[in-house]
Amino acid sequence: MDRPKAARLGLNVPQDAFVPDERSIFDWIETIFARGVRRPGYSADRWTENFCLERFRQLGLEQVRLEPVTLPYWEPLESVLIVRADDRELRIPCFALPHSAATDGLDAGLVPWRDETPDAVRGAIALVDVPLMRFPADFPVLLAGAVAGEADANWRRYDPDSTLTGVNQVLPFNSHFMAVMDAPLAAGALGFIGVLNDYPGNSHRYYVPYDGVARAIPGVWINGSDGGRLRQLCDAGHVQCTLVNRAIRHDIISYNVVGELPGADDDRVIVGPHHDGPWSSAVEDASGVALVLAQASYWSRLAPEERPHRLVFLLNAGHMAGGAGVHAFIDRHRTELTGVVLEVHLEHAANEIVERDGVLVASGHPEPRWWFTSRLAPLEAIVREAIVAEQLECSLLLPPDVFGPMPTSDGGPFHLAGVPLVNFLTAPFYLFDAMDTLDKIHRLSLVPLTRAAIRIIASTHGVSAAAMRESAAAPSPR
Repeated sequence: MDRPKAARLGLNVPQDAFVPDERSIFDWIETIFARGVRRPGYSADRWTENFCLERFRQLGLEQVRLEPVTLPYWEPLESVLIVRADDRELRIPCFALPHSAATDGLDAGLVPWRDETPDAVRGAIALVDVPLMRFPADFPVLLAGAVAGEADANWRRYDPDSTLTGVNQVLPFNSHFMAVMDAPLAAGALGFIGVLNDYPGNSHRYYVPYDGVARAIPGVWINGSDGGRLRQLCDAGHVQCTLVNRAIRHDIISYNVVGELPGADDDRVIVGPHHDGPWSSAVEDASGVALVLAQASYWSRLAPEERPHRLVFLLNAGHMAGGAGVHAFIDRHRTELTGVVLEVHLEHAANEIVERDGVLVASGHPEPRWWFTSRLAPLEAIVREAIVAEQLECSLLLPPDVFGPMPTSDGGPFHLAGVPLVNFLTAPFYLFDAMDTLDKIHRLSLVPLTRAAIRIIASTHGVSAAAMRESAAAPSPR
């Protein structure tokens, strides 16, 4: 892959008059957020599908359509946790684990989970501590160097003010968050109570796991403070619980929203995130939807020959149901994937929120920005240039497989399908929590992220899908 024509000609510099401003992008976020909880199939998610569909049509996109996706619908109706010990009865605030088993009232003893004595929870309700993962904010760069076999991976970090140095990042999950119920279930537990230990803000409204898989026992989340009280009661003697978990669960049809723009050739660049979210969810992922609408708005104002390739704008359904939408799109269009030059995903323009003296406040910085980028040296160079040009501090350029077989993004499955990608993502601790409100948006990021994505997409001008893949042999940028 030669140096892209767009970069040589300067065509990768955004045309300022066509870039949506911060107010416009934030208005889209605010409009979507105002509709309410946006879980797959909820009325707010249906509204968002139609909103995006109409917006694509207004922008003059071609082949605007809804592509059906079958996925499980889950709606909690009532979650109650009553604890009895020492002639006292306590009602503990709780939130059901998504897609856990329904019950009108499970009565059983409460037993703290210990890895060394799993059989102790057989026939009981397991009380399980589930701390969030924490690591140094710049640790992914060290991990990226190890994955890529690089002795010095500092080129993967753009943090000119050393904002990330010495900072610990709290992630919204732990190492086995999708399988959090599996061990107690295998040990014979009848129910599950997950304790969110050391969770900033001491919340219990946590939408995990979000793989859409039905679990055979009921489960709820409680906050760390209440978890501590229950452990003390268990240490003092027998504790009896009643767990109520009423919910609706059945299969539905949701929709991927797709629109296209013709370009200089018929190879494709796909641009997307997902349109659903666990709550009203400003960051996850009303912000991603708005960033894609910003791309559609920008590119719709250029002539076809100024667009590097045919552009496909894809807003996926069912991210909160195991990524059902992206998997459905890949399956439906698998024969076309060899013609995809690049898949760009834009997710989560997030404020970093920290806990100070028990109060959650904005740090004044963006959440660390992860740019999962296929290990193609020219593409990595393009992404780094875009990050630097738009001064997107706190950015880390990471291989797709730095944390596992694919990126932890909605677009990750494209990597497994062999499609070159750039997936932008942040992972604030509140991502799956109802506290993901409009104040969590890092508004100063909205225009620079839009401009950086324009640069990345434009820089593929003159580069075929085949040439992009052939660039794998080039040395990494330094």
